[in-house]
Amino acid sequence: MAADRLVSILGLAFGDCGKGLYTDHLCRVWNAHTIVRFNGGAQAGHNVVLPDGRHHTFSQFGSGTFQPGARTFLAHPVIVHPTALLVEAEYLRRSGVPDALARLSIDPRCRLTTPLHQAAGKVRELLRGQNSHGTCGVGIGETVHQSILSPEDTMHLQDLNHPTLAKEKLEALRRRLLAELDGDPGPPGLETERLILRDPSINEIWLEQACALLSQVPEVSENALSERLHDPGTVIFEGAQGFLLDEWHGFHPHTTWSSPRPASVDALVQEAGLQTKVHHFGVLRSYLTRHGRGPLPTEDPALDYLGEPHNSNNGWQGQFRRGHPDAVLLRYAMAVAGPLDGLLVTHLDVFDKDRALNWCEGYRAPLQPGDETLCIRSSGNHEIIADLKWNATHDLTHQAKLTGFINTVKPMFEGPVGSATELIERVENTTKCHVFLGSNGPSQSSIQGLRPFLVS
Repeated sequence: MAADRLVSILGLAFGDCGKGLYTDHLCRVWNAHTIVRFNGGAQAGHNVVLPDGRHHTFSQFGSGTFQPGARTFLAHPVIVHPTALLVEAEYLRRSGVPDALARLSIDPRCRLTTPLHQAAGKVRELLRGQNSHGTCGVGIGETVHQSILSPEDTMHLQDLNHPTLAKEKLEALRRRLLAELDGDPGPPGLETERLILRDPSINEIWLEQACALLSQVPEVSENALSERLHDPGTVIFEGAQGFLLDEWHGFHPHTTWSSPRPASVDALVQEAGLQTKVHHFGVLRSYLTRHGRGPLPTEDPALDYLGEPHNSNNGWQGQFRRGHPDAVLLRYAMAVAGPLDGLLVTHLDVFDKDRALNWCEGYRAPLQPGDETLCIRSSGNHEIIADLKWNATHDLTHQAKLTGFINTVKPMFEGPVGSATELIERVENTTKCHVFLGSNGPSQSSIQGLRPFLVS
């Protein structure tokens, strides 16, 4: 037997698109029994606002957790931050969800983020100076990086059952990071992070807290996800970040260390021995946003009037940036994603403010020798770029060149988009994909059906 309905909710841009809103909504509509987080880690920030005003920014728990009985499953590609999970569970308890940890399952193979990873990641970012990547400061990239460099010292959830082994791994990690990153004083904040790496007692303090999580979360086997996917009902796969931040196909180095693509979901389903189709839905805002550094060709400070109650310019990522809708990036995101079953749009209330968005259909850029490997011209015009070329291989050199190229382009606007209806029409024409749902606000009460939404 298999689940009756498998659905993924995936971001089409740079994140902050509304995946939490639609995960919460569809979890309620279909009474989903499980929300699977399949990529990323504690750097996710999916906002859910209930009609009664309660709000939570979901980081590691599934965004359907307000639905009684809905479980969260952290699949083994996810990077787990144990102490942050405990903090998030407490916030959920204060919001009326007392049993979030009891409804949480974690694959024992999941890698763990520690204070050592967080400190090391922040040190690296500070040392980059003006060449910073835009880290969230949560340690996800460093966790993946260290697991590649030294897999034998990588902390996994199952290691918490063996405290002596866990201590040995932590100390080996601490010594290696200290040898690499200790040095002369540098930018402000650097020494604060280095002090963490110099303190051997941090390992024992963290380990005690991490084991406290293990004592509250039911232990599962490596086959637990397969068992959940075989249960009748609905399972929702909730992606983190967006296709334009994909580790292999985003604009390197301003990317995440995971892949939010449908292929990541399909791989988990196939690993579970299921041939069931997963219905993949992409989520996008009416306008583009980006938190932190990296390309955003249509960026326009004049759009800062658009309110953003759940994002700020503070923290490690830096400024929250806004840009007009961009057909070039939308086509590129669709190429990275592969076939999708539909689209879901948020922030359509932007048109309630008597303001229009500008639609970018192409870029203007004088092409240099070699640029033909990065883009496609529009109707033979050597200065007009219609598309960016997607490289299906894992070629970060190509992605870095693409980043350099897109930083030089100028958007070509086709005139204003003055209504939600016009925006949706342009999105559908560009993507050749139907928009099924749209939202005019932060809660599920603002969601409206735009066409019959049938998923069997």
